[in-house]
Amino acid sequence: MLRFKSLGSGSSGNATMVEAQSGAHTTRLLIDCGLRLRDLEARLIEAGTCAEDLDAIFITHEHGDHIGCARSFIKRYSTPLWMSQGTWLAVSDGGAWTPYQHLLNVARDGSAIELGDLQAMPFTVPHDAREPLQLRCTDGNRHLGVVTDLGHVSSHVVNALQGCHSLLLEANHDPDLLQASAYPSFLKQRVAGPWGHLANEAAADLLARVKHAHLNRVIAAHLSERNNSPELARASLSHALGCTPLDIDVADPETGSDWMQV
Repeated sequence: MLRFKSLGSGSSGNATMVEAQSGAHTTRLLIDCGLRLRDLEARLIEAGTCAEDLDAIFITHEHGDHIGCARSFIKRYSTPLWMSQGTWLAVSDGGAWTPYQHLLNVARDGSAIELGDLQAMPFTVPHDAREPLQLRCTDGNRHLGVVTDLGHVSSHVVNALQGCHSLLLEANHDPDLLQASAYPSFLKQRVAGPWGHLANEAAADLLARVKHAHLNRVIAAHLSERNNSPELARASLSHALGCTPLDIDVADPETGSDWMQV
């Protein structure tokens, strides 16, 4: 069985648990550590697990709302860590990460990561980081796509998400709200640009291009607290799927989501 749970999603921090269960054995992967260490520890316990139970951590890119407490976490728990070479180079300037280099595993686009009963397939995305990767996870039967930071929908992303049964999908902003916001012009351009974040309609376009008869769960993620709303995100994504808005779940910055079976 494959299941997942957002521990929190938004500009204030992102972390997602993925579990593959086979008999009495469970493989646990944490995607991103974009929270304070004590908050992440507490949310793991609330999710029915704990830091010591993790088999690995995957960091999608070096931005603070994703890498967060990763260095403090592996210092305390010695958890194996996966990230791209570019992300490692971006965070290791100054040598603060050097003592933990033995825990590092380099992730590459299209190169599967085998973790017990779970396989994670990284794929590159267009985002303003050094070498950002997102993930497709499978237990060999069901498939989960996790894609939370990208500025536009590339054909590579579409191909990577084909056939997924569940998606944790960025729906970051409403363009009108973004342009009317108090954000400075450079930040509006960054967010709305081709290396920024997906607007609701762009997320809906991606969803329309990967939907199929067995796609049974979509969670909208990384919503801007200032420039979006759950109602707007649900409206866009549900239109693309041909379902009701309440069929779309939304990951909350503080509480994340419930455990979802893929």
